[in-house]
Amino acid sequence: MFVRRFIRRVKPDEEMSVIENSGQKTEVGEQGLGRFGETSPHFPTRPEVAFHRPDSSVSNPLQTSLDLRPSPPSVERIKMMNTLVVGAGAIGGYYGGRMLEAGRDVTFLVRPRRAAELARTGLVIRSEAGDFDRASPPTVTAETLRETYDLILLSCKAYDLESAMEAIAPGVGANTVILPLLNGMRHLDALDARFGATRVLGGLCLISTVLDSEGRIIHLTKDIHTLSFGEHDGTQSARAVEIAAEMAGARFDARLSENIRQELWEKWVFIASAAGITCLMRGTVGDIVAAGGADLASALIEECAAIAARQGFPPSASALQRTHGLLTAPDSAFVASMFRDLERGAAIEAEQIVGDLLRRDGKQGGVSPLLRVVNTHLKAYEARRAREAQSGGGSA
Repeated sequence: MFVRRFIRRVKPDEEMSVIENSGQKTEVGEQGLGRFGETSPHFPTRPEVAFHRPDSSVSNPLQTSLDLRPSPPSVERIKMMNTLVVGAGAIGGYYGGRMLEAGRDVTFLVRPRRAAELARTGLVIRSEAGDFDRASPPTVTAETLRETYDLILLSCKAYDLESAMEAIAPGVGANTVILPLLNGMRHLDALDARFGATRVLGGLCLISTVLDSEGRIIHLTKDIHTLSFGEHDGTQSARAVEIAAEMAGARFDARLSENIRQELWEKWVFIASAAGITCLMRGTVGDIVAAGGADLASALIEECAAIAARQGFPPSASALQRTHGLLTAPDSAFVASMFRDLERGAAIEAEQIVGDLLRRDGKQGGVSPLLRVVNTHLKAYEARRAREAQSGGGSA
């Protein structure tokens, strides 16, 4: 357990206090919770964790998440965790960069081309929440990875999971914990089979970021950069608490969840609905609404939610309300990242996000006609892309 590596000295009159949840809510996640001042990169310290149960009367996608805050000055630590972030792209680069900014011990596992780019330009984050530049951030490639890590933050695309698991294997030690941020659930089965279920936490992020042509990470939504994680059985284990403390001082909203499985399913319903409707209609949410398709978006949401319910994870009323609101908003410029990938002819996560959702529903899948159309549409795109790549042609 990571927690054994630290010494905590508490004053006799020190008390643990409860944090009241008064943060305002955004349409995707909470804001104003878990963001703290920067620590010195030369003398990194890490916050202690205080817990509360959010007010159940407040509409909140992470109903059983726990907030984090800095520790009192009487808390002293003698060694921080070492974290390996897989990739330094839009997701891994953002969260890993924010942890690096807060003085944490972070190394990025990247391909040689990205390693060379980072050595030349540095890690660059551009965000209304605060810019960050780090010249020559710590990197390692699959060929040079030798050290084992306390925490591995896995944020690759689903179609890169097999190669990512192969790459991180030398970095997995006796007490390593793997925290994946992929969408859907299929990756958890693969990680459990390769490294053992006891090593793997559940995790998700709510954020909108892109990597621009210069390799910079562009954060598109100032107040939405949440990372939620937890044990699959909901326990507040020592290692989960330690990871929460490691993240609590970074400039993003960290959440230690008591019900990460439910949250994973709720996000899956959202992302499958968002990717499905924007890819199928080839437009923004505002375009779809203007074309009279808001009812189709709502119908697709209900199909995805029904599958989740049949698997024992019915989305909460607040999660469904928020999803409906996001995907039926007039004049909205929102599109799923899968739609952006599809528009530029790139690989997509069709199987991870849509196909696996249908498959888990088994024989009952026939009651999800819109989702089946979405799945066929995406599979047809993948088939065309593979055919054109084989013949040397382009892809739409």
